[in-house]
Amino acid sequence: MMDQYTSALKALSGLQSQVAIAVSTYNASITDKLLAGAIDTLTQAGLARESIVVSYVPGAWELPLAARWLADLSSVAAIITLGAVIRGETTHDQHINRAVSLALMELMQSSGKPVAFGLLTVNTLEQAIHRAGGDVGNKGQEAAHAALTMLALKQSLKGY
Repeated sequence: MMDQYTSALKALSGLQSQVAIAVSTYNASITDKLLAGAIDTLTQAGLARESIVVSYVPGAWELPLAARWLADLSSVAAIITLGAVIRGETTHDQHINRAVSLALMELMQSSGKPVAFGLLTVNTLEQAIHRAGGDVGNKGQEAAHAALTMLALKQSLKGY
Protein backbone atom coordinates (compact mmCIF):
# COMPACT_ATOMS: atom_id res chain seq x y z
CA MET A 1 0.00 0.00 0.00
CA MET A 2 2.80 2.44 0.77
CA ASP A 3 4.36 1.78 -2.66
CA GLN A 4 1.85 4.18 -4.17
CA TYR A 5 3.64 7.02 -2.37
CA THR A 6 7.15 6.15 -3.55
CA SER A 7 7.35 8.70 -6.36
CA ALA A 8 5.90 11.46 -4.19
CA LEU A 9 8.32 10.73 -1.38
CA LYS A 10 11.29 10.65 -3.76
CA ALA A 11 10.23 14.01 -5.13
CA LEU A 12 9.84 15.40 -1.62
CA SER A 13 13.29 14.26 -0.55
CA GLY A 14 14.84 15.57 -3.75
CA LEU A 15 13.32 18.99 -3.16
CA GLN A 16 14.08 19.06 0.57
CA SER A 17 10.33 19.45 1.10
CA GLN A 18 8.41 18.89 4.27
CA VAL A 19 4.98 17.80 5.37
CA ALA A 20 3.60 20.09 8.05
CA ILE A 21 1.10 19.19 10.73
CA ALA A 22 -0.95 21.83 12.54
CA VAL A 23 -2.49 20.31 15.65
CA SER A 24 -4.81 21.76 18.26
CA THR A 25 -3.84 21.37 21.90
CA TYR A 26 -7.49 21.66 22.96
CA ASN A 27 -8.75 18.15 23.76
CA ALA A 28 -5.10 17.03 23.88
CA SER A 29 -6.02 13.54 25.08
CA ILE A 30 -7.57 13.09 21.63
CA THR A 31 -5.34 15.25 19.44
CA ASP A 32 -2.14 13.69 20.79
CA LYS A 33 -3.38 10.34 19.45
CA LEU A 34 -4.30 11.88 16.10
CA LEU A 35 -0.80 13.38 15.89
CA ALA A 36 0.86 10.08 16.75
CA GLY A 37 -1.19 8.34 14.08
CA ALA A 38 -0.29 10.93 11.44
CA ILE A 39 3.43 10.85 12.23
CA ASP A 40 3.46 7.05 12.30
CA THR A 41 1.73 6.88 8.91
CA LEU A 42 4.13 9.39 7.33
CA THR A 43 7.25 7.68 8.66
CA GLN A 44 5.97 4.20 7.74
CA ALA A 45 5.47 5.51 4.22
CA GLY A 46 9.16 6.45 4.17
CA LEU A 47 9.16 10.14 5.06
CA ALA A 48 12.06 11.02 7.35
CA ARG A 49 10.95 12.27 10.77
CA GLU A 50 13.00 15.43 10.29
CA SER A 51 10.88 16.21 7.21
CA ILE A 52 7.77 16.46 9.38
CA VAL A 53 7.12 19.86 10.93
CA VAL A 54 4.65 19.96 13.82
CA SER A 55 3.04 23.24 14.88
CA TYR A 56 0.72 23.50 17.87
CA VAL A 57 -2.26 25.84 18.08
CA PRO A 58 -4.63 26.48 21.00
CA GLY A 59 -7.81 25.20 19.33
CA ALA A 60 -9.54 24.29 16.09
CA TRP A 61 -10.36 27.95 15.42
CA GLU A 62 -6.64 28.69 14.93
CA LEU A 63 -5.99 25.82 12.52
CA PRO A 64 -6.71 27.80 9.31
CA LEU A 65 -4.26 30.60 10.16
CA ALA A 66 -1.51 28.18 11.17
CA ALA A 67 -2.17 26.18 7.99
CA ARG A 68 -1.95 29.40 5.94
CA TRP A 69 1.40 30.29 7.48
CA LEU A 70 2.66 26.76 6.80
CA ALA A 71 1.35 26.81 3.22
CA ASP A 72 3.22 30.07 2.65
CA LEU A 73 6.52 28.30 3.37
CA SER A 74 8.10 27.15 0.12
CA SER A 75 9.57 24.11 1.88
CA VAL A 76 6.14 22.75 2.87
CA ALA A 77 4.52 20.51 0.25
CA ALA A 78 1.41 19.52 2.21
CA ILE A 79 -0.34 20.39 5.45
CA ILE A 80 -2.24 18.07 7.77
CA THR A 81 -4.66 19.70 10.20
CA LEU A 82 -5.67 17.87 13.37
CA GLY A 83 -8.15 18.78 16.06
CA ALA A 84 -11.26 17.73 17.92
CA VAL A 85 -14.44 19.76 18.34
CA ILE A 86 -16.92 18.03 20.63
CA ARG A 87 -20.52 19.23 20.73
CA GLY A 88 -21.48 21.01 23.92
CA GLU A 89 -24.68 22.56 25.22
CA THR A 90 -24.76 25.34 22.60
CA THR A 91 -24.32 25.55 18.82
CA HIS A 92 -20.75 26.87 19.21
CA ASP A 93 -19.32 23.67 17.73
CA GLN A 94 -21.32 24.06 14.52
CA HIS A 95 -19.99 27.55 13.92
CA ILE A 96 -16.40 26.48 14.58
CA ASN A 97 -16.67 23.38 12.39
CA ARG A 98 -18.23 25.21 9.46
CA ALA A 99 -15.81 28.14 9.56
CA VAL A 100 -12.71 25.97 9.93
CA SER A 101 -13.69 23.51 7.22
CA LEU A 102 -14.50 26.26 4.74
CA ALA A 103 -11.29 28.17 5.51
CA LEU A 104 -9.17 25.05 5.07
CA MET A 105 -10.87 24.20 1.76
CA GLU A 106 -10.30 27.74 0.52
CA LEU A 107 -6.65 27.55 1.58
CA MET A 108 -6.17 24.31 -0.31
CA GLN A 109 -7.65 25.87 -3.42
CA SER A 110 -5.72 29.13 -3.19
CA SER A 111 -2.35 27.64 -2.23
CA GLY A 112 -2.47 24.66 -4.58
CA LYS A 113 -1.11 22.51 -1.74
CA PRO A 114 -2.92 19.58 -0.14
CA VAL A 115 -4.52 20.48 3.18
CA ALA A 116 -5.70 17.28 4.83
CA PHE A 117 -8.72 17.61 7.10
CA GLY A 118 -8.16 15.70 10.33
CA LEU A 119 -10.58 17.69 12.45
CA LEU A 120 -12.97 15.52 14.41
CA THR A 121 -16.47 17.01 14.53
CA VAL A 122 -18.23 14.75 16.97
CA ASN A 123 -21.17 14.74 19.34
CA THR A 124 -19.47 13.06 22.30
CA LEU A 125 -16.09 12.37 23.83
CA GLU A 126 -16.73 8.68 23.25
CA GLN A 127 -17.06 9.28 19.51
CA ALA A 128 -13.79 11.22 19.55
CA ILE A 129 -12.02 8.38 21.35
CA HIS A 130 -13.29 5.91 18.74
CA ARG A 131 -11.89 8.11 15.95
CA ALA A 132 -8.53 8.69 17.61
CA GLY A 133 -7.31 5.12 17.55
CA GLY A 134 -10.39 3.32 18.80
CA ASP A 135 -12.59 0.90 16.92
CA VAL A 136 -13.38 3.41 14.13
CA GLY A 137 -9.70 3.97 13.35
CA ASN A 138 -7.46 7.01 13.62
CA LYS A 139 -8.42 10.15 11.72
CA GLY A 140 -4.80 11.34 12.00
CA GLN A 141 -3.69 8.31 10.00
CA GLU A 142 -6.44 8.92 7.46
CA ALA A 143 -5.43 12.57 7.07
CA ALA A 144 -1.78 11.58 6.55
CA HIS A 145 -2.85 9.04 3.90
CA ALA A 146 -4.91 11.73 2.19
CA ALA A 147 -1.94 14.13 2.12
CA LEU A 148 0.37 11.45 0.73
CA THR A 149 -2.20 10.41 -1.87
CA MET A 150 -2.59 13.99 -3.07
CA LEU A 151 1.19 14.46 -3.24
CA ALA A 152 1.46 11.25 -5.27
CA LEU A 153 -1.30 12.47 -7.59
CA LYS A 154 0.47 15.78 -8.10
CA GLN A 155 3.73 13.97 -8.88
CA SER A 156 1.97 11.65 -11.35
CA LEU A 157 0.51 14.64 -13.21
CA LYS A 158 3.92 16.22 -13.80
CA GLY A 159 4.37 14.16 -16.96
CA TYR A 160 1.24 15.57 -18.61
